[in-house]
Amino acid sequence: MGWRNYLRQFLRDLRSQKLRTVLTLFGLVWGTASVTLLLAFGEGLQERLIKNIRGLGENIVICWPSQTSKPWEGLPRNRKIAIKDEDIEALRREVPGLTAISGEYSAGNKKFKVGHKVLVPGMTGANPVFAAMRNLIPQTGGRYVNDLDMDERRRVVFLGDGLKNDLFGDEEAVGKYVTVNGVPFLVVGVMQKKEQDSSYQGRDTDRASIPGTTFRAMYGQEKYGNFVLQVADADKVEVAKDKVIATLAKIHRFDPTDSEAVRMWDVTENEKFMHSFMLGFRIFLGVMGVLTLVVAGIGVSNIMNVVVEERTKEIGVKMALGARQRAIITQFLFETLLLTALGGAIGFAISAGICAGFPANLDEYVGTPAISLQVGATTTAVLGVIGFLAGFFPARSAARLNPVEALRL
Repeated sequence: MGWRNYLRQFLRDLRSQKLRTVLTLFGLVWGTASVTLLLAFGEGLQERLIKNIRGLGENIVICWPSQTSKPWEGLPRNRKIAIKDEDIEALRREVPGLTAISGEYSAGNKKFKVGHKVLVPGMTGANPVFAAMRNLIPQTGGRYVNDLDMDERRRVVFLGDGLKNDLFGDEEAVGKYVTVNGVPFLVVGVMQKKEQDSSYQGRDTDRASIPGTTFRAMYGQEKYGNFVLQVADADKVEVAKDKVIATLAKIHRFDPTDSEAVRMWDVTENEKFMHSFMLGFRIFLGVMGVLTLVVAGIGVSNIMNVVVEERTKEIGVKMALGARQRAIITQFLFETLLLTALGGAIGFAISAGICAGFPANLDEYVGTPAISLQVGATTTAVLGVIGFLAGFFPARSAARLNPVEALRL
């Protein structure tokens, strides 16, 4: 018996039992589509949530100098910690693995005016590296604060896209002026729209940035309200945080174990939690999809048991003519796996069509479902195992038939 004979037998059964075959295929198609779509939507949702988290910045730590809560080396508690440029430079030298660090000035009481429009948005004074750390990407034709702006204390401003729309509407903003408390500032850039689900001084879309040196010169603020650092490797963030505390403790003479002296928000912790949560969620979705596919597999197994009963005499004749148990098992496994592959292929095609036609305007809410290599491999593996088990046991029963008894039935 060859593969052509197996295929010929399969096609003969397909023609003679069309309704049964269609119903069996429907179960396989439904199960395959369920597994694939659940995993694809889970992956799309995870990518969307991670992208929203990274809107604030990737591998960054926001640090707020506060006041000591413990006495240290004869000094009392409740001493305020003030961070200046020399402290930022010390951290840049001492903390390993840093890709960038910037102090940040903040103000929320400055009036922005364009024509008759007056707004009071949040305003940041920072270094040029601040933009890369906080994902403040300028739109085409604009830029963020640069080193020359810092050196010359230029009165330039970078606007969030929401703030730009509020001030200028649909007009081009770059190259125009906005007055800040009556002082004209040249708009040098507008932020590209980005997703951001967390913030510490308001969403970036509604904020403005000016050179840190300009902020200090105009408003007389020497001490940074906070500083932001970025680490190249997310796994080294804890080491960097410890070194930051140790360095500042040495400079400002406070207990290195004093957690109140410098408060920190490690953004990578949010991402780690989200990865763990979404892993559990995707496993749950996968299990639900697999159970649906198992039900389809049970249906296939039942059908193959019926096929064995209907073809008992045929099996008896083949065995009487010398067919071995291996040939009988191979024949039924071939038919089962071919049916499973056909149902799986149709299910994959339906899933791919749904993912391809998914509305783009829903991406910001649930992400875009994607059938990745991992999703495809997982579904294929589950489908293969279920197809094999669904066909093996009926095939083994057929191979164990006594030829004489089979011919009598």
